[in-house]
Amino acid sequence: MTEGISSLRPRVSAAGDDARERLVKALGRVARGDRAALGDVYSATSAKLFGVCLRILPDREEAEDALQEAYLTVWRKAAAFDPSRGSPITWLVTLTRNRALDRLRSRRPIPSEPIDLAESIADEALPADSLVEMDQEAARLAACLGELPAADGILIRAAFFQGSSYPELAARVALPLGTVKSRIRRALVKLRGCLTA
Repeated sequence: MTEGISSLRPRVSAAGDDARERLVKALGRVARGDRAALGDVYSATSAKLFGVCLRILPDREEAEDALQEAYLTVWRKAAAFDPSRGSPITWLVTLTRNRALDRLRSRRPIPSEPIDLAESIADEALPADSLVEMDQEAARLAACLGELPAADGILIRAAFFQGSSYPELAARVALPLGTVKSRIRRALVKLRGCLTA
């Protein structure tokens, strides 16, 4: 039973490593002035990067312009990408996000109030004691998850932290849907016991 679950990670990781390597190589060719390589980078990443632009600039035309600026920057700065310092998609997302934010700032005046009103403006951040308490709860949850059998921990994380549905999980780990539901239910009972102890 656990073979299906444990085999889940290596396949995803191998596919991710392969895509990463192709993107690293394409960016290297872009740095050497290969226009076709820029087309490869665009094909592999444009949907994701356009989503980044749309989250920052809800106007579709503005988002398209920001995406175009991002790829122009990729063309000019591909040689600056260092695969030993981070993943290519992280570099591309950061670059794209910066272009979109630049457009947003240049289009929208930033509202400001006189400095005299600073005392009356409420700080909406959570108080420090609440942040500490949240950190402690997160640490306790992580410790309790660590006490579960590894296969059950993977199911819980996939269902509740990654948003996978029970049918998706059953298909991914090659187990009957009822078995997956039962294992998750038992794991949740153990978690609850651990967290309330």
